[in-house]
Amino acid sequence: MGSAIAKRFAEEGASLVLTDISAGRLGQAVAEVEACLAPNAKIYSQRASVLVREEARSVVDAGVEACGPIDILINVVGGIRSQHMFQPFLEMSEERWNATMDLNLKGNFHLTQIVAPSMLERKYGRIVNIASIIFAGAAGQCDYGAAKAAVASMTRSLALEFAPHVNVNCISPATIKTSVIDRLTTEEQDFWRNQIVLKRFGEREEIANAVLFLASDESSFMTGEIMSVAGGIWPAL
Repeated sequence: MGSAIAKRFAEEGASLVLTDISAGRLGQAVAEVEACLAPNAKIYSQRASVLVREEARSVVDAGVEACGPIDILINVVGGIRSQHMFQPFLEMSEERWNATMDLNLKGNFHLTQIVAPSMLERKYGRIVNIASIIFAGAAGQCDYGAAKAAVASMTRSLALEFAPHVNVNCISPATIKTSVIDRLTTEEQDFWRNQIVLKRFGEREEIANAVLFLASDESSFMTGEIMSVAGGIWPAL
């Protein structure tokens, strides 16, 4: 989703600071973005783990030097670091629980603390977080659901703290066509597809369009929103 979002913003003329823990994935994203970068727009990329504060700080400092002040922060980090997407709560290890919480929350924590002060000082900013429709609860994904619920709650808290000059919103996708699909069995894919009213998985570009809306002045009267981009699924048990 991150590369699709970056490409969509490039098409609108934005300068971009990109980071990823995978150098290969980052390089591929940069190549895709450069192909549609506006003539006067800039791009800076740096491999880093935003779960490590020093690395997150390094990306922001170098990005600001290369591209100027950051007006928009899109936090696209999360997932489950396990061979098994689904695991009963009573069988879940503390290591998995901690890893899921860190992966889905710590990057948002670091980058927002590093970037938001400049936004508040300049009295303008847009922050968009990515949660999941799973934040409402899902059997076998208690860790992931709880972490994404925290992302949604963090969004609403920051919307209150950063108002009136910085808008903070969140998108909750259903299953999107990313590498996650490859980790699901055919039966699991069918199950999740059938939960969706539109009976298909979402496209990365559909998330990118929603992020662009929340980052633009067209959504200037929206803050603290948890927007479902989920093919008709509503956050519920």
